[in-house]
Amino acid sequence: MGWLDRVDDQVDALTHARHLQEFSRSAEACALLDRVLRTTTDPHARADALVQRLCALINLGRTAEFTRAIEEASTAVRDLSEPYLHGHLNALAALAAHHQGALDRCVTHLVKASRWLGAVDDPDRDTAWGWHDLAMAYSYLSFHGYALGAIERARQLGLAAGIQEEAFAAPGIRLRNAVALDHNGDSDGCLRVLRDVAADLGRFLRDGRAGNIRPSSLAAYGYAAARRAALGDRLDGDNEADPVKLLGHGGDSARARDMRQLGQACLAIADGRPIEAIARLDTARVSTETLGAAEPSRLRSIAFARGGDHAAAHRADRVAFRLAAQRNDRLRDVYIDGIAARIDHEEMRREAARYEGEALTDPLTGLPNRRRLERYIGSVVSRGERVVIGVCDLDGFKAVNTRHGHHSGDLVLQRIAGVINRVMRRGDFVARYGGDEFVVVLSGAGMTEAAEVARRIEAAVRSEDWESLVPGTPVGVSIGFAEVDGAGGTSLRDALGAAFEIADREMLRAKPRAS
Repeated sequence: MGWLDRVDDQVDALTHARHLQEFSRSAEACALLDRVLRTTTDPHARADALVQRLCALINLGRTAEFTRAIEEASTAVRDLSEPYLHGHLNALAALAAHHQGALDRCVTHLVKASRWLGAVDDPDRDTAWGWHDLAMAYSYLSFHGYALGAIERARQLGLAAGIQEEAFAAPGIRLRNAVALDHNGDSDGCLRVLRDVAADLGRFLRDGRAGNIRPSSLAAYGYAAARRAALGDRLDGDNEADPVKLLGHGGDSARARDMRQLGQACLAIADGRPIEAIARLDTARVSTETLGAAEPSRLRSIAFARGGDHAAAHRADRVAFRLAAQRNDRLRDVYIDGIAARIDHEEMRREAARYEGEALTDPLTGLPNRRRLERYIGSVVSRGERVVIGVCDLDGFKAVNTRHGHHSGDLVLQRIAGVINRVMRRGDFVARYGGDEFVVVLSGAGMTEAAEVARRIEAAVRSEDWESLVPGTPVGVSIGFAEVDGAGGTSLRDALGAAFEIADREMLRAKPRAS
């Protein structure tokens, strides 16, 4: 019996493969995973190995193998109950779909990945890396707000699992945000983000923690510094790491190779060698997905301007702006098609079917209805647990129906249901109370926790892309919380009535602040 036939050795091999990928040694990880797949008969080990192998192929840029790898991993994961594997697979499938230019499929996988990863009961180190890969997928699709939220989730889970903060610094996410700002004409905003990235690296270096930074992240730090220099921002040689050395990191990562090529052009511009920079850009072969299709053209514009050819610089800048606009238009088309809303509707319809006999589910959103809400609160209170209820009322919903019709209003309600669910704590309960009013129930919580939940809901609703769904009609939410006091012989009905009255009053008090 070979060493990989033993269960413990399979676990060790899978763990080692994961560590290899963390340090940008994906080719070695891929070879090790192939050995596991040739020998294992355990379905969980096979599924884990296939998901990891897909990750390695994406890192290596072996696009021709993506489709088959996704199919094999999907087949292996389909009948397993681990939400982490489903979530991580969908995050990686989103990255692959993005590389293949299939934006609708990419968004579908993003939504599914977020839901599966959010359903993990006992998140661990692997779950943290799943959120990391989801953040990267969001970032490549230019959903920068979602990317920052997902990477923060990864960082928190990583810290809890003993992973140092710098492992999830993810400078590439902020780097893509920065260059997107520049492609759309906001060079000052780009520089602000790039300086923040440099400040983080400086902090890690001063604290002696640079050794924990992933090689691909070091390459991103290098490109961020080189890009700043190309825009004319002076680098502090005494207090900043050398961008040339940083760009040399990245192992066998395809994205790091792209940044190395473009970074050399940036440094040539910064050193007053614009002709060399243009020559490098003419021969560079980089994926349009690494930093956006507009990046080479934008760098050509900067190089021409540095060389004094302002007409050529203007032409190149127009090309860059057009490529950035085309990308934004494609993303807008994807959302106008309502992919996220369709997924919400399909999943909520399936959920509604489960409770159809008891009539406990709202058929539009798939959330529990008022009747099921009251039963739930009653069961929690009867166990003696603390309960806080929150009344969430939409702001601007009447204008949605007036300006866009009730079909659009239904889509907004479905989207709101998904947004609220996405940011709730594990074990919290969300119901549609009626109309545009939703109720959240926090068991075992007090008003301090309620305030944090309210903040998360308000932030999530505020950051949602309502403009693509109902243009010109902003959507907000007002929230009021109250504790359910079932002590002192008070009947459940009276306690609920009093709590709802207080929560309604607090919600109405919040209205002016939300408007």
